[in-house]
Amino acid sequence: MWIPRRAITRVLTVLLLAYAAVLVFRIGPPEPPADADGNRAPGGWYDLYFTNPGAEATTGGPDAALAAAIDAAEATVDVAVYELELGSIRDALIRAHSRDVSVRVVTETDNINSPGIGALQAAGIPVRGDERAGLMHHKFVVIDGSQVWTGSMNLTVSSAYRGNNNLLRLSSTWLADQYRREFEEMFVLDRFGALSLPALPGIGTEIGDVRVELRFSPEGGVAERIVELLLGAQQSIHIMAYNLTLDSISEAILQRAAAGVAVQGVFDEGQAQNQGSDVSRLAQAGLDVWLDGNPGLMHHKVIVVDGELVITGSYNFSRSAEERNDENVLFLFSQELAAQYLLEFERLLAEAGG
Repeated sequence: MWIPRRAITRVLTVLLLAYAAVLVFRIGPPEPPADADGNRAPGGWYDLYFTNPGAEATTGGPDAALAAAIDAAEATVDVAVYELELGSIRDALIRAHSRDVSVRVVTETDNINSPGIGALQAAGIPVRGDERAGLMHHKFVVIDGSQVWTGSMNLTVSSAYRGNNNLLRLSSTWLADQYRREFEEMFVLDRFGALSLPALPGIGTEIGDVRVELRFSPEGGVAERIVELLLGAQQSIHIMAYNLTLDSISEAILQRAAAGVAVQGVFDEGQAQNQGSDVSRLAQAGLDVWLDGNPGLMHHKVIVVDGELVITGSYNFSRSAEERNDENVLFLFSQELAAQYLLEFERLLAEAGG
């Protein structure tokens, strides 16, 4: 019996909304420090990787750790990635598929005809493109419903070995559920960008004593939350960003700087000179901002507030990221993690001449 595609989509939407309701119910109590489902207390619940653009090698970088995690997958690997070029990840996904792990991929349609994606499709791995004007700009992988890999790093040689990027592994069934919901929305329901389902309320949890919040754009009010947290800064704001074009964020930074909060930033030199960039606006206001010293891209999307909050993800601080693209942003209330990101900031600052 033939069933209209529209009817199928309606049914799937209802099922996904029901699934979302279950996730909302789970938001209440904090996750235990270390449980049988893979949530681990600080010191074991995450791994943080930074790229090393000064090295000549094109193997053994952060992608090697992700490939090893895919090789260890037992049941599922869901990948939402703007672009896939790295042979290490391509081959690990094909190996996982060959041992009957369920592997699924969502990518940006502009990159769907790349050799890396083509190799996955040739191996029988299902791939969906967004087929929208906005970008499917995510860079996340969910493995076995218990760990999430995300950050600013595209799965390309230039991103992993020539640009400045971060890659973060988080062990949390709660986070994996949230990212899996986002993946299902794209892969199963074909809902991207403006068609994204409404954001879940109160999207946060605790892992040990660390507060973790997660938002997706364009539906999640990311800029509003970033501005709220920036306006709460009392001592310092450190920015590592590919670019800054979203006026609401720039104005919040300027407001706190005028109130005496110390602000420092390192930005990609090429992007900072583009029309619409607010980097020169910050510099003209007397803020301590620098252009990066890396010939490759300074591709981080990171803000550290008061040495105790890290904002990171795929989200460039731009209107496109806020209104059109599919993006994810983590808010990590952790002095331990903030200290590691600040070490990366100091390295980039020195490289920029600061």
